Amino acid sequence: MSDLLLPEDKSLLILDDDRPFRERLARAMQTRGFDVRIAETVREGVAMVREAAPAFAVIDLKLDDGNGLDVVEALHEARPSARVVILTGYGNIATAVAAVKFGAIDYLSKPADADDILGALLAAPGAKPNPPENPMSADRVRWEHIQRVYELCGHNVSETARRLNMHRRTLQRILAKRSPR
Repeated sequence: MSDLLLPEDKSLLILDDDRPFRERLARAMQTRGFDVRIAETVREGVAMVREAAPAFAVIDLKLDDGNGLDVVEALHEARPSARVVILTGYGNIATAVAAVKFGAIDYLSKPADADDILGALLAAPGAKPNPPENPMSADRVRWEHIQRVYELCGHNVSETARRLNMHRRTLQRILAKRSPR
């Protein structure tokens, strides 16, 4: 943990619509010295950011009333130096890329524990993360690529199939299945 930043301003916004997770993470981060505020909707998160932009934020990507990236965008307008970690239960490469483009410093899949989140929030700029314990399989990497192209094509199956040089029905079968491990 020698490559962690030790901040002076420890204000932290936790935005997640999963109440038990949100409250558990808030308690864990408070014990680690953070001044925690919690929210469960995009509207609440944006209001808190406008009231007093925190130095740190942990934001769920998919919320009941919208996309957590809207809060990331508002936070970076109010405080460009804010360090944001995006959490999601729906991880794929396309959303990770979007999160980073909006200013997130890291992107973690749920369930992430408080130590992983703390490490991501306080990692020194340019610090390389440890290699994953369980890297994605080749099937998963292929599935992620197909999902990214599908999303970039506006969820148009025919256009996605054309760009991937694959039969449309084959693509539909792949899209209908769950993601491989």
